[in-house]
Amino acid sequence: MTGWRAVVVVLAALLGVAVTFSLGRWQLSRAAEKQALHAAIAARQALPALDGLTLARPLQPGQAQVLLHRRITLRGQWLAERSIYLDNRPMGRHTGFYVLTPLRLAGSDAVVLVQRGWAPRHRSERETLPPVQTPGGEVRISGRIAEHPPRVYQLGREGQGAIRQNLDLDAFRAETGLPLAGLMVWQTGAASEGLRRDWPEADSGVDKHYGYAFQWFGLCALIGVLFLWFQVVRPFYRSRQA
Repeated sequence: MTGWRAVVVVLAALLGVAVTFSLGRWQLSRAAEKQALHAAIAARQALPALDGLTLARPLQPGQAQVLLHRRITLRGQWLAERSIYLDNRPMGRHTGFYVLTPLRLAGSDAVVLVQRGWAPRHRSERETLPPVQTPGGEVRISGRIAEHPPRVYQLGREGQGAIRQNLDLDAFRAETGLPLAGLMVWQTGAASEGLRRDWPEADSGVDKHYGYAFQWFGLCALIGVLFLWFQVVRPFYRSRQA
């Protein structure tokens, strides 16, 4: 191999090793960030439950982030006529709806959107609403604070019927005219009122990053081994045989 080709091969190998090693290190740093975030979420969930009126006050962006995943207890009255059914939401091996209903807080005009639970969808009649019971009068529920309802991929613009694919809090506030709080609540507890509440636990996602890191480090090692074999070991044996 001529001199300039050898230089190109060496530089390419060094670049490949440097890039893949850096990407592996980056994936490990992402895993560390996810672990720290997961630990912070667990610490928030272990704190005492907040009062529902916490969400009745205007919140700054920094304050809202601190409240996410905190446990909370709400007292108020359901606005059943404003219930929304988010379609294509599986639970276990079954497809159904996430049922969301606004709750007007007791002692305040503020309204909090509550993701009350999951209900199965009719097997053949997709537009049929599930038999969910919504108690009248004042109710007391427990839950955890969330930023927005979980979203799924959708085609086209979102409609304004009871059954929808996704729901944006700001758009729903403008649509209904309700003084909707900037954060929502996922109701927790045992199944009731025709609803299940087996919400998935927050996943740190570190396994994915560890897997990517292993792939990048493996590729880094492969580049190094191939370079040593073709540029050092094999030429050495050929020279000995010659």
